[in-house]
Amino acid sequence: MKLSIIIPVYNEERTIATLLERVEAVDLSPWDIEKEIIIVDDGSKDGTIHILSSLKKKYVIAQLERNMGKGAAVRRGIELASGDIILVQDADLEYNPDEYKVLIPPFITNHAQVVYGSRFLTYQQKKDNFTRVLRRIKGTYFFAYLGGRTITLVTNILYGSDITDEPTGYKVFRADVIKGITIDQNRFEWEPEVTAKILRKGIPIVEVPITYVPRSYEEGKKIKWKDGVMALWTLLKYRVRR
Repeated sequence: MKLSIIIPVYNEERTIATLLERVEAVDLSPWDIEKEIIIVDDGSKDGTIHILSSLKKKYVIAQLERNMGKGAAVRRGIELASGDIILVQDADLEYNPDEYKVLIPPFITNHAQVVYGSRFLTYQQKKDNFTRVLRRIKGTYFFAYLGGRTITLVTNILYGSDITDEPTGYKVFRADVIKGITIDQNRFEWEPEVTAKILRKGIPIVEVPITYVPRSYEEGKKIKWKDGVMALWTLLKYRVRR
């Protein structure tokens, strides 16, 4: 079995090398799974592409001609993926690749089709993650946290689901499932779009608990309040669209 790890990258020269080391270090041999690492540069303007150029023999690397957004980069990565399972990995070190050991087993033991890594599945997770937010409470950052919780609530109301973390950066799919879904959105709203289409198909989303180390806007966090508004609009749009 093969796991395709799609890493959309935009201006991550400070973190991409460390992230790749962590991805490489994850041992999936107990499940007899090989890793395919696909990096899609979304028109970076810093030194990211120079770092990646030296790694072309080791990874599958694609470059978008201009900055189009995370959704466009993920879509390109899915096109290139040859694995049985497809996982999206952010390059900013907020999510720990060692969590693959939690994200992958449901596909093997429970024949899951879609797995989301949740930061709010257990009481302790909710407490820990809220505490981390409070440590970094700086206006828009706190609103990003509230926005994520709101998006999850709206998802459950509109689609009759019971998930705890819709905006999670760890979304994992059986390849035939995600390749059977057309991703129209180019930016961050690709995530609620995919969630909406999965739920409309009646495909269950399995959640597993993960850890999370948020970075601040000063450290390069990219999502803005407008992305939250677009996410809500996207959820509504695909609920009424036939």
